[in-house]
Amino acid sequence: MTNPVLVEVTRDPRVESRHRAAIAVVDAAGRRRAAIGDVDEPIFPRSAVKALQALVLVESGAADRYGFGDAELALACASHAGDPRHVETAARMLAAVGRGEADLECGPQWPLDREAANALVRAGEQPTALHNNCSGKHAGFIAAARHLGFDTKGYIAPDHPVQRQVTAVLAAMTGADLGPHVRGVDGCSIPAYAIPLANLAQAFARFVTGEGLSSSRNRAAITLRSACAKQPHMIAGKGRFCTMTTAQFGERVFVKVGGEGVFCAGFPDLGLGVALKCDDGAKRAAEAMMSAVTAAFVAMPGATRRAYARTQLTSRVGRNIGEIRVVDTLVEMLREIVSQPT
Repeated sequence: MTNPVLVEVTRDPRVESRHRAAIAVVDAAGRRRAAIGDVDEPIFPRSAVKALQALVLVESGAADRYGFGDAELALACASHAGDPRHVETAARMLAAVGRGEADLECGPQWPLDREAANALVRAGEQPTALHNNCSGKHAGFIAAARHLGFDTKGYIAPDHPVQRQVTAVLAAMTGADLGPHVRGVDGCSIPAYAIPLANLAQAFARFVTGEGLSSSRNRAAITLRSACAKQPHMIAGKGRFCTMTTAQFGERVFVKVGGEGVFCAGFPDLGLGVALKCDDGAKRAAEAMMSAVTAAFVAMPGATRRAYARTQLTSRVGRNIGEIRVVDTLVEMLREIVSQPT
């Protein structure tokens, strides 16, 4: 199945580029409110499922044992920018469990935050694993391993007890078969599983409503969502989509970016989950689609809605020369969903 064009990039009136994509909108019971493109084709959600992976950290009792607050829990769900606050929080998480930067198995990464990266260059320093955008997630894995009595060494391996628990939770939330046949390796070296968009959307509907979850898992989901809403900077960083959207709307939307043009989100007021994937992996197209979904599903002032609806492109002297926009088909689908009775 060929996915349709859902995002266009214009230069003045002419369409210069087009992005094909798929998007699924599903409720917690698995009912598909909308599906455009092939939403049954497994895709790698990558970092979009970090909050689901962090359920083990909270549900096991590890977060309480080590005194993790909102900042630490938000970082466990984050693809952070590696700025000083992110690095310090990751280091604090590790110190709380008697571990340090050397125990992280995610590898070093230059900070995504330009100021933080420039500061390292000026100081003549190299980035460490603490700067890795996944260091909070990895610190959470280490904490869970320590709390459950497992060796922390090799915690990234698919057969490590912590990864087995994380995979089991991900399978339960999505209802997908997460065997070796759909397993790859993420950039931070943990297992990455290919999951259909429809399953991912249902998982996030369950994550934000609690429907179909045990009481302990629902409490863990509530704790993580609350932490992210209270600490939006920790889940991404300055000027980044997930942080700006969470800061704007709080717990009315849970949104998380993944690699290669993926977003997953949950909208508790509507009881819906959303998962989308841009075929060519373009971040600009994925953000445009997630912006359109947010504008349709969340009550907001008109000026804010217009800002979310389209991204203006400007020349280097500030002249408007085009835009990144979703196609009318997607807009109509989203309007229809909102107009339907729940």
